[in-house]
Formats: sequence, structure tokens, C-alpha cells
Amino acid sequence: MKTKLYTPSDSTIAYSVGTTLDRFIKIKQNEFSFASGELSQILRDIALAAKIVNRETNRAGLANIGGAFGQTNVQGEEQQKLDVIANIRFTRALTKGGEVCAVVSEEDDEVIDLQNGSGKYVVAIDPLDGSSNIDVNISIGTIFSIYRRVTPIGSPIQPEDIMQSGNQQVAAGYVLYGSSTMLVYTTGHGVNGFTYEPSLGEFFLSHPNMCAPKDGDIYSINEGTSNLFEPGLKIYIEKCKERQFSARYIGSLVADFHRNLLKGGIYIYPATSKSPKGKLRLLYEANALAFIAEQAGGMATDGFGRILDIQPTSLHQRTPLYIGSPDMVVEAENYLKASQEKVAEK
Repeated sequence: MKTKLYTPSDSTIAYSVGTTLDRFIKIKQNEFSFASGELSQILRDIALAAKIVNRETNRAGLANIGGAFGQTNVQGEEQQKLDVIANIRFTRALTKGGEVCAVVSEEDDEVIDLQNGSGKYVVAIDPLDGSSNIDVNISIGTIFSIYRRVTPIGSPIQPEDIMQSGNQQVAAGYVLYGSSTMLVYTTGHGVNGFTYEPSLGEFFLSHPNMCAPKDGDIYSINEGTSNLFEPGLKIYIEKCKERQFSARYIGSLVADFHRNLLKGGIYIYPATSKSPKGKLRLLYEANALAFIAEQAGGMATDGFGRILDIQPTSLHQRTPLYIGSPDMVVEAENYLKASQEKVAEK
């Protein structure tokens, strides 16, 4: 029997299509001394659900699945039909994968016990961020955090399994449904982005080793509520205007964060006199993006301290968020602290 060694073809008809998400996950498995495939399976399950949600999002206008569902979630926000669909898809995928024992979702008041007795992980997820933008065809997203449970496997889920600070995350990521669909994630070893190729049904590595610029000239904040801002924040925003920075605010957290991660900038959802604790959720929004930001060389604070060090005390706890290029975040934080010190001196 004759054999020959394989050599890659250099023919123009044999161009490389790139590295798929599945292959990349397999290559990177050796980065985890404790992993035996479970975390990789969770990431695959999330990617599968994301493909389904991407399909539903793309046909929402034709399938009558846009618009309000007629109910409100635990946040008091009106649920969109795609909110409900996304929540079902991600929860079902994580249930069937068998590696996750519990899910914390923006759309559910309580922790969802998946009854996977051998599940070692807990997932916190915002199934569809920015869903109010669905009907006007603006980018939306999914945000997720993954934690290892701390109580014995097979025992009932306990609060300490859920109420973990962000520095305990083993992985986090987001999916952006926009002009192209992207999945970006970190496992604590840098940040990598994958773009969905619909004709092949695969995510391909398109943004390896993503790094946030140290500084930037974009600020993202809803200035419609500026009369409610803290004095220090008002000063910082005026400084941005004096430097002729670009104001960019989509209203979808994932989309705003993603743009600033690539181009350099700061995203701010501050505490206000109306919402002194902020409005973004710590467990399944701020923690995930803070982990990604730090792994990409960025920074994330609540205006006074590191997001990942906050110890959660409630399931749907809210927090202010200053996130993006580190020089911009530090400067904004300095104005807030200086303003607070002046108030304390009076």
C-alpha cells in the first residue's frame, strides 16, 4: 500500500476558510487544569442557541415575532416576543447540554434549577440585550457569564453558588446580532471574536486576541438624562465636548461596548438622582463585560471601584457602569471622586 504525507495545497481554489469556533475551543482546552470538556460544551451550547436566535431575529419582521409579548419581566420592563424566544432557546440549550446546574436570567424572577445533577457550572445571562431596538432594526445582543458552582455536585443549589463576585467567573462573552453576527468570549486568557458565516452555519475566528485601545475619543452615554447626573460626571462630559470627542450611543449595551472595544472609548451608564444604584444588572450584564474589558486591556468600574470586586447581595442587583479604554475610565473616575470629596468637605 502506497502512502504519502499530507501537504496543504497552495492552489487558489483551496483557500483557507479559517478556524471554526469548535476547533478553536478544542485547541484551547489545555489552558484549564481543571477542565475535562464541560466548559467547552457550555460554549458550544451557547453558540448553538445564538445561531437559532440569530435566525429568529433575521426573520422577525416576516414571522410576526417582533413587538411586545404583553408581559413585563422582573425588572418591570415590557417583554418583547424575541426576549421570550431567546430566553427559551438559551435555557433549553444549557439544559440539554447537561453541564449547567442553574441559570440566572434577566427574564426570570428566580434562579432556574435545570435539574442536571452532575452540572458543575452556573450561567448568568441576559438572553436579548437591547430588545426594545428589535422593531427598528438596530443591533441587539446576548450577554453571558459562567461560574463554577461552589457547593458539592448533586446537592441542591445554594445562594453561594449564585452570589459570586465577578472575579470568580471562568468565562464570559456576548453575541452581537448586527450587520454581521459575532460571538466574543474570554476564558481568562485573552479575548477572541468569531463571526458567523450563515452559508456554512459556523462561527469563524475573525478577531483574534482583541485588545482595547488605551485611550479613545468616543463617549457613549444617554445625555437625555444629564440633568440627573452627578456633578463630577457633568464636568467629565463637558471635558469630552471641549476636546470634540464623538458622542455615540446606540442604546444596545452590547453594540455600544463592542464599538468602543474595537475603536477606543468609554461607555457610561451612571448612577443618577432618579436611579442612585444605576440600572444595569451586575450578575449578567456588568460582570461579563467587565471581565471581557479587563482581559482586553480595558477597565470597568462603578465610578469608584472595580466592578469585578463587587460582592452581589441580590439576584437582580443593579450597578452604575463606566467601561472601556482605561485612560478614559480613570479620568472619569477621578472627576467623580473629586466631586464627592468636595461635597464631603462642606
